Amino acid sequence: MRILLSRAGRALPVVAAAAALAAVTALPVATATAAVAPPVARAAVGDEAPYIVTVHKDVDPATVARMVGASPDYVYRTALHGFSARLSPGQVAALHVIPGVESVQEDGGVSSFGTVD
Repeated sequence: MRILLSRAGRALPVVAAAAALAAVTALPVATATAAVAPPVARAAVGDEAPYIVTVHKDVDPATVARMVGASPDYVYRTALHGFSARLSPGQVAALHVIPGVESVQEDGGVSSFGTVD
């Protein structure tokens, strides 16, 4: 059963993303990794989806996850520099404006059914 949110409840992720943007853009890019923005409000589990986030080599992936209130399932530091986590739409919006974040991609399944002609 899906719970309907009030207008204020639906606006919360947008407000949180704006607050994260204001906190991050006030800092120079070189120190953005040291700053921790207020956590973005967690959405209901049903509103979250798995994402893979990549960040610049000079940025700590775990710090970026903390900036948006995410709990990483895994932090990548070798072949890929970033993290995977279940994220709400508000957290995804906040990640898109953080300096040093290179990509935010929804993690999808891959299959090899069928043949290639």
